[in-house]
Amino acid sequence: LITIGLLFFNVGALLGYVADWYPLLIGARFIQAVGGGSIPAMGMLVATRYFPPDMRGRVLGAVASTVAFASGVGPLVGGLLAGSFDWRTLFLLSLMTLAAIPLFRRFLPAEAGSRGEFDRLGAGYLATAVVLLLLFVAQGEAWALPLGALALLVFARHIRRHPSPFVPVSLFANSRYSLGLLTVFLAVGTVFGMFFLIPLLLRQIHQLDTLQIGLSLFPGAMAAAILGNIGGRLADRIGSPVVVRSGLVLLSIGFLWLASIAGHSAWAVALVLMVCYVGFSLIHAALAKTISLTLPHAQAGIGMGFYNLVFFTAGAFGAAVAARLLEMAPGVGAQALSVTPYRLVFLLSAGTDLLALALFYYRFRRSEETSP
Repeated sequence: LITIGLLFFNVGALLGYVADWYPLLIGARFIQAVGGGSIPAMGMLVATRYFPPDMRGRVLGAVASTVAFASGVGPLVGGLLAGSFDWRTLFLLSLMTLAAIPLFRRFLPAEAGSRGEFDRLGAGYLATAVVLLLLFVAQGEAWALPLGALALLVFARHIRRHPSPFVPVSLFANSRYSLGLLTVFLAVGTVFGMFFLIPLLLRQIHQLDTLQIGLSLFPGAMAAAILGNIGGRLADRIGSPVVVRSGLVLLSIGFLWLASIAGHSAWAVALVLMVCYVGFSLIHAALAKTISLTLPHAQAGIGMGFYNLVFFTAGAFGAAVAARLLEMAPGVGAQALSVTPYRLVFLLSAGTDLLALALFYYRFRRSEETSP
């Protein structure tokens, strides 16, 4: 699956590099997304399937640190390339990932596939629901809301009746797993909303160029890369719920701080971003371990796969909600020069993370963890 994913990712990159027609460019990005989606899902499965519970924190912490490091280096390299060369050269960077294929095939255990039916219809219902609800949130298409809700109801009815459903109903009967997913959706949504808003804020309000925006994001990403690894080890030592709660507290503080200093100083924004990035890195490392320990071994694959689906769906909704709120502010459009809408979104993000903290604390009060 990793090999197929990387091949799709790079086919999309090559198409994007040569695309001279906008629909072809969008199609190339779609192919990249199809392939790229396998990487975090398989990475999470490697951590949960091949490592025992007492080591998962440090492994997932290493994953979170790598993601944080890349999120800091990526905008910096992207700013340099886009500013010095053509933006198409960014697609060529993707080709470096081909070197990972022989390494994966050498070091991962060889596993035989199992015969089974894939519930394409259930996957289609869920995808349709997500797309329609995103259309409602991002574009304000009122007709999409009832259709999206209907698609969700059809999906729920389908998985109750299908012998091999896309998502087993028994997963949602596990209250710890379900509340963990809700925590993921709320917290990750605010973070991806921040990833979307901060470059706009730095461009429109602080008048920074592409390279300066990359430099502003870099310190926070580096702090998260360092502390995410530490957080993963702490999750093994003191329990992942404590680390998750700490991350949610840091995120809430960071958003409140951003709401107070946005528009005053770009470098102050860069410093406060360090708090937000570290909070997200702690959550990324510890929440996956917390949720994996609520699952019996037989459901670890599908459970963590659905965790990844919720993770990235939350990112899509978070960015869409942030954009919609920014556009809905009175007298504010795409060329917004007022800092007030940004502050309002940051305040709402802080409130959302506090709600996630309350829900998580309610169900994961104790630090002790036992895996089914």
